[in-house]
Amino acid sequence: MTDADERGAAPGDRGDEPSPVADRADDVAERAAVAKRAARAGAAVANESFRSDIAVETKGEDDVVTEADRAAQRAVIESIRESYPDDAVVGEEEDERKTVPDAGPAWVIDPIDGTNNYVRDVPVWATAVAAVVDGEPVAAAIVAPALGDTYTADATGAYRNGEPIAVSDVRDPRDAAVDPTIWWAYDARDEYARACEAIVTRFGDMRRLGAAQVVLPTVAAGGLEGTITNLRANPWDTVAGVFVIRQAGGRVTDLEGDRWRHDSKGVVATNGALHDEVLAAANEIEIDE
Repeated sequence: MTDADERGAAPGDRGDEPSPVADRADDVAERAAVAKRAARAGAAVANESFRSDIAVETKGEDDVVTEADRAAQRAVIESIRESYPDDAVVGEEEDERKTVPDAGPAWVIDPIDGTNNYVRDVPVWATAVAAVVDGEPVAAAIVAPALGDTYTADATGAYRNGEPIAVSDVRDPRDAAVDPTIWWAYDARDEYARACEAIVTRFGDMRRLGAAQVVLPTVAAGGLEGTITNLRANPWDTVAGVFVIRQAGGRVTDLEGDRWRHDSKGVVATNGALHDEVLAAANEIEIDE
């Protein structure tokens, strides 16, 4: 654990370790530009079918998919391949790899995060693209076209629609809003209930937006003070948004309070100032047998 993670980064300070390619500024800048271009390409494809009579399929309990998901993912990958034809791609749909490599460059993409919102005509969904090197994100872009928002993060900071963003400076739990993110399966709804109880008994308010890659940049921009889950989240649901939070001065750990990475159990993402309180809430989700 770094000193920054122990104390929590102050708003506006990026307290996590430097990226693994911090000394290759030109390469990071190029990857940031490609991430933004690719996320916009996928979001445009997805938005064409939003609020249309699109067929909805299921691919597991509580998990839906549409042809728009697949078409958007193809658009994202095609855009990335124009500049990086040989990089690994980690993607939610089709036959892309499902784990982040620990060595070398890769791209982690979610063509439509929040598909359950998307198919219900709720505008809270996004296309997310993260560039990673040696398992660590170095750039990210999250485009929520129905909301009119584009979040980006690179070596210089985090931005919404081109303007710098920072996590909130709220320090009183009674003034804080926290989101229980990532959906719990039917056989784990007791955990969802405990997550909600832990939030509403500690903090001023609770939100559930239903799309992790919208929730995470909302924390980064100060609209929420935190978000929690005890689940081991998929990298496409988290990596881009986690990087945006860190570059906006926030803090993201696992359930032990250690620095979060793509294979961690649990996600505790906060403005830093309230991290201990939000972490305590997250640790009430599971009951020791």
